[in-house]
Amino acid sequence: MKYIGAHVSAESGVSQAPVNAHLIGAKAFALFTRNPSRWKSKEIPAKEAEAFKVNCEKYGFKPEQILPHDSYLINLGSPDAEKLTKSREAFLDELHRCEQLGLTMLNFHPGSHLKLIEPDACLNIIADSLNIALGETEGVTAVIENTAGQGSNLGFSFEQIAHIIDRVEDKSRVGVCIDTCHAYAAGYDLATQEGYEKTWADFDRIIGFKYLRGMHLNDTKKGLASRVDRHESLGMGVLGIDAFRYLMTDPRMDGIPLILETPNVELWEQEIKQLYLMAE
Repeated sequence: MKYIGAHVSAESGVSQAPVNAHLIGAKAFALFTRNPSRWKSKEIPAKEAEAFKVNCEKYGFKPEQILPHDSYLINLGSPDAEKLTKSREAFLDELHRCEQLGLTMLNFHPGSHLKLIEPDACLNIIADSLNIALGETEGVTAVIENTAGQGSNLGFSFEQIAHIIDRVEDKSRVGVCIDTCHAYAAGYDLATQEGYEKTWADFDRIIGFKYLRGMHLNDTKKGLASRVDRHESLGMGVLGIDAFRYLMTDPRMDGIPLILETPNVELWEQEIKQLYLMAE
């Protein structure tokens, strides 16, 4: 079964996220559990955390259908010692928030070398950061999101993601989220049937399907291998609608959260309906 949703607002409190997801016909959702543009945020009140769990139960959202996203400021591979410390502290806080909310996954962008260290050195720092954070928490899987490779961002190739996973000590608590826009921008041709099959064959060979924990479903404004991260509404970009038909009829994508991050929030309900029709 497909679990399709979107990255919904939690601006009025995390307890409203499952409500907002339900209102657009979602069976999965993503959220920020804290302000994504600040290093530190207020703790989630106990009553708010309990209300979140109650609303998830009310609307039928289980932890495996919820994929929270961490702060955009965090760089777990930062070559700057002070920024690395702040990033590790913030990431640990994100994991603790997931524990508090009864969630089992936290999605994050791997990190950036900022052109100050070699890519492999940065990947090693990212893995070290994960080992530290996972060692101080329990029950939450760190889910690596592939990137478009814009600027000095790493994690745009399956090999780079595999490099991180290989150095994570507790492999039961690391996973992967594939963003369709990012993958296409990084050079993975999901737009054609042949390219789609090759991409997932490469993913399984290099990383392994056992690590796939979720997907972000986004069309893209920029071309194949452009290394530019610009999301577009489904079927309105250069990736095209066929890529999403392939995904919706692929049983390997069953049981994981399939999350829209397309730019027009007003279209989310329509896009979710469209994707479910493709899955029939």
